[in-house]
Amino acid sequence: MTKYVVYDVFTENAFGGNQLAVIPDATQLAEDDLQKIAREFNFSEVTFVYPPTNPGHTAKVRIFTPTMEVPFAGHPTIGTAIALRDLGHAGDMVMELGVGPIPCTFDGDLASFTTSKALELLDQPDPALVAEALGLTPGDLKTDVHVPQQASLGLPFVICQLQNSDALNRCSPSLDAIKRGAGQHPVGHDFSLYAYVCEGDEIQSRMFAPLDNIPEDPATGSAAATLAALLTEKLGTAQTLNITQGTAMGRPSQITATTDQSTPVAVTIHGQAVKTMQGELVF
Repeated sequence: MTKYVVYDVFTENAFGGNQLAVIPDATQLAEDDLQKIAREFNFSEVTFVYPPTNPGHTAKVRIFTPTMEVPFAGHPTIGTAIALRDLGHAGDMVMELGVGPIPCTFDGDLASFTTSKALELLDQPDPALVAEALGLTPGDLKTDVHVPQQASLGLPFVICQLQNSDALNRCSPSLDAIKRGAGQHPVGHDFSLYAYVCEGDEIQSRMFAPLDNIPEDPATGSAAATLAALLTEKLGTAQTLNITQGTAMGRPSQITATTDQSTPVAVTIHGQAVKTMQGELVF
């Protein structure tokens, strides 16, 4: 039987953060079952761990949402690294993801990974459409630093700054508008929306991807990394962002994103995770 573990990621407290199921040894699973297993867990992501292609690396990791395989995501990277450490892997790691090798390091219970993939600026959706998709008005958007920007470090998001926390709390996504956005901007496949407000280095954020069966995500490390890279490019300075997400869902999470001014911008995501469950797949 194939074992699994479940972690809450980007939190130090059980039942906070973002849930992640990790299959530490997926070698006995049939390819056709991977998506079914991810759908059965119905978390925003599940990871399947395999021996690395490069023997100098730690593991090959495949990431599935309830509807598709994705090349990169933040909380699966942090959570899988911590799960492998808890299972006995000592020292730093290099995990092979769909975007290439990702180095992971540890400082006590804090795990970090760094991506140096170049930021892709994919498209600039109509602000009125973005506001409608979020259930807001165009006046709720803040555009002095950047307009709504579809961007990616491996997973596309529409990054949108809002005027204040009241606007963030009022977000009530419109599925019809999100479907129109996905049709007009198909490179993003599901028109995932990452809305945030900023006070200095403190960020409050929410992420919505209902077309990927994720009505709201309590912690989105890949979007946090994309935001950090975007702000580094737009502001011309290295960033240290303390990001709070998931509060509206009752699953508060904490993500720290740091950057440098290299070309391309290197982004490091820091976070913790706590194990909540374990078991076996018995089919």
